[in-house]
Amino acid sequence: MPPRMIFQKDDVLNTAYRIVEKEGFEGVNARRIAAELDSSVHPIFRHFKDMEKLKKEVYGKIYGKYQEYMLQGEKKEKKYKQMGLGYIKFAKDYPEFFKIIFMQKTTLNAESFVMADKVGDDVIKAGQELTGLSYEEQKKFHVKVWIFTHGIACLVATKTVEFSEEEIGSLLENTVVEMLEGFKSKKNEERKKEK
Repeated sequence: MPPRMIFQKDDVLNTAYRIVEKEGFEGVNARRIAAELDSSVHPIFRHFKDMEKLKKEVYGKIYGKYQEYMLQGEKKEKKYKQMGLGYIKFAKDYPEFFKIIFMQKTTLNAESFVMADKVGDDVIKAGQELTGLSYEEQKKFHVKVWIFTHGIACLVATKTVEFSEEEIGSLLENTVVEMLEGFKSKKNEERKKEK
């Protein structure tokens, strides 16, 4: 009789992660993971109290992958643009992961949604370097930029529209510049009215 295969926690976690990458969380259940491992469900529940615990750890791994994409942009010139491109590239490379993190029903408004993202603060600070706005002004401006960027990312993740990398870069850069001009112009008008 061949020796029994003993699966480690990472084996179970990585198998679930691969399933979610292709099918979303809908494809994840104990029997499916066991079949992928060519095992019984016993190793799953030896390492995870229940499927919710496993899904929570898979989500953490997914979020970690998203952070990698965002942090790559933070290390380059034009950080704000690069982080926006990282967001869209993540949607393209990992559409199911993107849908899980950014396309689920919530009760949050746009600003709260952006600030709930652990990376949101880093993006706002990168934007300040570009715009010269105060943190609060940048936060308001960034919500508008995020809505635009998120729209492109959703189109890419759902394969609704095909964009080249050049088109995305140009769209992002040109639109943000135009939005910034409008934002600063409106701010100046408001200051004049206050005087």
